[in-house]
Amino acid sequence: MSEDARNCKCALFETAIGTCGIVWTLRGIRAVQLPLPDENKTRMRIRQRYGEIAEAIPPAGAQSAIDGMIELLDGKPRDLSGVALDLDGVPDFHRDVYDIARTIAPGRTMTYGEIAKRLGGVELSRDVGQALGSNPCPIVVPCHRVLAAGGKPGGFSANGGVATKLKMLAIEGAAVNYTPSLFD
Repeated sequence: MSEDARNCKCALFETAIGTCGIVWTLRGIRAVQLPLPDENKTRMRIRQRYGEIAEAIPPAGAQSAIDGMIELLDGKPRDLSGVALDLDGVPDFHRDVYDIARTIAPGRTMTYGEIAKRLGGVELSRDVGQALGSNPCPIVVPCHRVLAAGGKPGGFSANGGVATKLKMLAIEGAAVNYTPSLFD
């Protein structure tokens, strides 16, 4: 068993967008898995990342994060910026991006360029996008609230792609400059 699997526990939970997963350590939330087509696939994805991790009843901090995510995805404007994270092994630049993303309130958005400017310059926009694309804690680190230039949705690496991002933003009441194409 890997060290990660020994130090981490996980649980699945139901939300308005499907069955999500959460991984935690004693230090905080290590990961949130957005829904895959079914519960078993969500569980398998967690195990692909963390090995034979044990499912357990979440401790108070993890349960509070779960409750907050459920409420947020039910359309209640929950602030998850106080949820403790365990980002051990995550590069410093990514952590800086996540810290800024966590300041975006439900129903609000920010662009990759705006985050890049806060970190030193708009030329970092692509790096910001890459950091958000590898976000281990979606919802808690609300990468879905970060848009491309002009308020367009940009990308989203979760199952369902941009459609999932737009659904999450719609639940929160955020305005997005988006016209679906023939192929959406």
